[in-house]
Amino acid sequence: MARAARVTRVARVDRRTKNLLRRIQPGEIAVIDHEDLDRVSAEALVTAGAYAVVNARRSITGRYPNLGPLILVQAGVPLLDEVGQLLLSKLSEGDLVRVDGDRIYVGDALVGVGTLLDDEAVMAEMDAAQRSLADRFERFAENTLEFMQRERDLLFGGVGLPDLAHDLSGRAVLVVVRGYHYREDLAALRPYIRDLRPVLIGVDGGADALLEAGYRPDLIVGDMDSVSERALALALFPRSRRRAPTEVVLHAYPGGHAPGRERLEQLGVPHTVVEASGTSEDLAFIMAHEKGAELIVAVGTHGNLREFLDKGRMGMSSTFLVRLRVGEILMDAKGVSRLYQGRPRAREVLLVIGSALFAMLVIAIVSQPVRLFLRQLVELFRQFLFQLRELV
Repeated sequence: MARAARVTRVARVDRRTKNLLRRIQPGEIAVIDHEDLDRVSAEALVTAGAYAVVNARRSITGRYPNLGPLILVQAGVPLLDEVGQLLLSKLSEGDLVRVDGDRIYVGDALVGVGTLLDDEAVMAEMDAAQRSLADRFERFAENTLEFMQRERDLLFGGVGLPDLAHDLSGRAVLVVVRGYHYREDLAALRPYIRDLRPVLIGVDGGADALLEAGYRPDLIVGDMDSVSERALALALFPRSRRRAPTEVVLHAYPGGHAPGRERLEQLGVPHTVVEASGTSEDLAFIMAHEKGAELIVAVGTHGNLREFLDKGRMGMSSTFLVRLRVGEILMDAKGVSRLYQGRPRAREVLLVIGSALFAMLVIAIVSQPVRLFLRQLVELFRQFLFQLRELV
């Protein structure tokens, strides 16, 4: 059941959903501008406690059956759709907004009208989108070929990749994206990380995911628009004299445009710039592969074609191709956690031995036959010592 649509709450307003997610508090209304709302964003809005979501664009256009709207309505979060981009200029951060059915008010002033989506409406939209998937797959394949032609030197030769202070050759690498079920995957991988000590690569917000789990990323790769300053500050302070500080690799798009360049320069964070099409996730995989990693374990990344489409960007075809390129050493976190059970640590072995000795001692104390047997052993030992002294 959805919450009552008529609510008055504080509004958080942003054209970029992932920026808004850093500010929104439980019980507030998210005002976004997000066409084809994807699963990751919707799950993050639910986790953040958004009371309602107001979208200036269509949450599901029919290009493919994206999962975001369904996740919101099934979680009971009212979704007011296709209100229009003019709403973003009428609302300011922190305004008290009242959602009344399909209408939005600030005070008594009507500022927008949209479509209030429910389960039935979302399912109808998804069914229609499902029927158009064939055309979508065809365009996806065309984009994949275009990417392969444009980035073949990077894909098959590692051209343009930087030298790294961290040696990846022959090592296991863990690539973390703050995506699907990343918290659960990192928790399941604790024995693996503890025993094998893989190189930890955080893709943008994936660096913060590692910090939340108690790990320090060795590398941060991305356009740096969703990673925290706390994570970036790790590049300024080495862990020790023997271990290099966290390295930052800034993902720039063809032509040199890098959204996070100015931010890194203002913070004084040392970084290396790499131009590449596709996503930052792709760049992290290619970098690990071309630098000689023995195994790449993926956390929170995109694992199938449906998820690639759900990301909502044509460039996701590059992710599909990159996975084919690195597939021989790539494994999803869920597979690793099922196959790897961890090795017992010395402390755990000593604890087991100590427990066994303690149990034997307790038995010796409370059992009369055992006490009698031990006394006989002591008496035999004394007789042996006496005979030994007589011989000497």
